[in-house]
Amino acid sequence: MSELRDKLRRVGLRPTRQRVSLGWLLFGKGDRHITAEVLFDEASKARVPVSLATVYNTLHQFTEAGLLRQLAVDGSKSYFDTNPTEHHHFFLEEEGELVDMPASGVSVEDLPEPPPGMEVAGVEVIVRLRRKAA
Repeated sequence: MSELRDKLRRVGLRPTRQRVSLGWLLFGKGDRHITAEVLFDEASKARVPVSLATVYNTLHQFTEAGLLRQLAVDGSKSYFDTNPTEHHHFFLEEEGELVDMPASGVSVEDLPEPPPGMEVAGVEVIVRLRRKAA
């Protein structure tokens, strides 16, 4: 817990009880992809007294501080990745689950020239997967 408090301080976030509790749930299980609703459910089961709005606010604060990466897979749901480094994903449509793609699996070439005054900040590839029809 003290390591997590230090981590929050290093990125400029005050280590409140709620941030530390949610951070422990987020980062205590290794790299993962999680939605706000799943984290809220985990917090409820762990008896962490937070509202869904607090979970969303905390996830966004952690994302802005560089601790998480937000991935918009479709218009209805955002996932938060505890591995904020640039990498690509498979999205398993039937399970609604994100899985890290092997680093050697993607090559992005020949991007269009960005508009004047802009530069490419990063490239995210999400490959949607579904089971083959039998």
